[in-house]
Amino acid sequence: MRYLNKRDKIIFFIILGVIIIGIYYYINTKDKNILTAQEENLEVQENKVESVENENNEEKIKVHVSGAVNKEGVVELEINSRIADAIDKAGGIKENACMDEINLAYKLEDGMKVYIPTIDEKKEAEQSNETGTKNNEYVTMGGGTNNKNENKSQESTKININTCTQTELETLPGIGPSTALKIIQYRNEKGKFKSIEEIKEVSGIGESKFNQIKDLIKV
Repeated sequence: MRYLNKRDKIIFFIILGVIIIGIYYYINTKDKNILTAQEENLEVQENKVESVENENNEEKIKVHVSGAVNKEGVVELEINSRIADAIDKAGGIKENACMDEINLAYKLEDGMKVYIPTIDEKKEAEQSNETGTKNNEYVTMGGGTNNKNENKSQESTKININTCTQTELETLPGIGPSTALKIIQYRNEKGKFKSIEEIKEVSGIGESKFNQIKDLIKV
């Protein structure tokens, strides 16, 4: 067996060092590429999730359900939902609900109000029609399918903006915690609202938002 002289040993260790360094950089670079690819894949997945969440948020509508249902208030529904879906979200109908004039298959839009009359209200409306009294007449709301009685029952479902709480205000379409607080602050500083139109003086409530809530509020 031939022994390496000093010069050969130096050359051997130099070559060995180069090989080790090369292997180290190869493994290190490979790991970095794998990690980068994993990070890019994770970012893509996060973007997809965020995109889906945004789409889901855009495909939600809010509808006010009142009358003879178990839980009156604003419910959130999928886009293209029907009156039947809104009633389900409102806890279903009460025993005295009259569904004769309600089209459960009617497609809802954001900001609509669905009113479910009681049997007594229906009878009162029919009697009023017989005597020609128009004030108690059932009128068409939301494209001809959800009817409501235009008497005391309608007025009682409205929110009094002079006495209501923040929670009650937040049930109105388009009214969040911030705007609800502004309404209460305005009321405390300026006094009671003299008309529902005065609510447009509150910062954040323009003509468009007022049109969404004007049929749901009173003074």
